[in-house]
Amino acid sequence: MEFVQVCLNGARGAGDGAVVPLSPAALGDAAAVAVAAGASDVHVHPKSPCGQDTLSPRAVAATLDAIRSRVAVPVGVTTGAWAEPEPAARVARIRSWTTLPDHASVNWHEEGAEDVAAALLDRGVGVEAGLWSGTDGAARFAASPLAGRVLRVLAEVTDTDPATARASAAELLDAIGTAHGRPVLLHGEEGGAWPVLRLARRLGLATRVGLEDTLVLPDGNRAVSNAELVEAAVRSGTQP
Repeated sequence: MEFVQVCLNGARGAGDGAVVPLSPAALGDAAAVAVAAGASDVHVHPKSPCGQDTLSPRAVAATLDAIRSRVAVPVGVTTGAWAEPEPAARVARIRSWTTLPDHASVNWHEEGAEDVAAALLDRGVGVEAGLWSGTDGAARFAASPLAGRVLRVLAEVTDTDPATARASAAELLDAIGTAHGRPVLLHGEEGGAWPVLRLARRLGLATRVGLEDTLVLPDGNRAVSNAELVEAAVRSGTQP
């Protein structure tokens, strides 16, 4: 089976429904069934007690420990600026982590991305270079001295219109080019999630799916779990 990452929760919260896992225990449960459904990697946003994304060492450790107690695949976390807006504070958080993820995503268009990526690499954590459509992330990455050292590129299509998301994905892939020889994971979000996922499978690229990217199945019905979304993604790879 091709590489399918499951993105368990993203920046979503309780207002997005009970199916979105937030606590470490819920995230561990969700990861277990998603991996059983075919996910080969996990991406997660650790949460504070009030349900907000956080990079605090306590939350990161609790989340990683809970997930790793249930699955044996690599587990990564976000370093999004919304979780810690000040770049220097973001770097300090990473240096304070007591339990390390296998990898962490770094959005290359965000201020301080190079310093954040360097801090992760210094600690032996793989870097997923997040290159969003509609930003200068691809151009910044192309000029980055760290580009050849990242684990993979996350090509994120922010166009949520199902009618245009595939075209936006093609434009983003053109902008990324050879990605300095690094593997590319292509994914979309909301209305663009399934069209972009199908494109990724058709191109033979890694992809991802989960409640971070979409709350609905390809037929438009509400998903009841991350595992159900993964199952649909796996099926998409066997369909013409």
